[in-house]
Amino acid sequence: MKLRTRIIPLLLLKGQGLYKTRKFRDETYIGDPINAVRIFNEKAVDELGFLDIGAARNGSDPNFDLLKDIASECFMPLSYGGGVKSVEMVRELVAIGIEKIVVNSAAWTDKGLITRIADHFGSSTVVGSIDVKRNWRGKEQVMIRGGQEKIALAPVDWALEMERRGVGEIMINAIDRDGEMTGYDLDLVRSVAGAVSVPVIAAGGASSISDLQAAVTEADATAAAGGAMFVFQGKHRAVLITYPTEEERAGF
Repeated sequence: MKLRTRIIPLLLLKGQGLYKTRKFRDETYIGDPINAVRIFNEKAVDELGFLDIGAARNGSDPNFDLLKDIASECFMPLSYGGGVKSVEMVRELVAIGIEKIVVNSAAWTDKGLITRIADHFGSSTVVGSIDVKRNWRGKEQVMIRGGQEKIALAPVDWALEMERRGVGEIMINAIDRDGEMTGYDLDLVRSVAGAVSVPVIAAGGASSISDLQAAVTEADATAAAGGAMFVFQGKHRAVLITYPTEEERAGF
């Protein structure tokens, strides 16, 4: 029996609000995260991801009070990333109802973090997040701290190292496609998915059901995530929370 392909809205937190970026910049205020969760509940989404872009950039701790409120409203599996730096933080996040922890910058700065989390909570709790930007020559560069700092490893090498340390999934996000709704960087997703044995989540650039399908059928991702596609409507990017219906995703 073919497993259902997960379609995952990725929502960006900053302070108490919900935002959407373009290429990790140009933040647009979307609204209240609790209201967004309630709408996504009604749409019966597969999974919901929250990334705190403020914590990712400045290294601050997660906003546990806000996350507790979000988790109490959320009826679907919930993942969170941003400012997670210790097993103790993960324990608190799991206790309030967050199933998966997304680790990005701290995986690079603390080489044992992923393994410690996986040892305590299982690999299925840890998602290794990789943000990739192409330079003017088209070379792929892995970035941390919300796209502000480059690291020494290429995307595939970093993905393999994250897998070795114990992540249960890898999310690969193309910074240059973020919020642009021009389609995924399928070559990037394919290269990572072809190198690792853990599930890969494609992110960055989705604009339509066909983009989500392409991530799976053409680039071998096991799940497709998006942001702008689920919060904007039309060329003027009016804020409107949407999600594919069962009819729209039939056969996907």
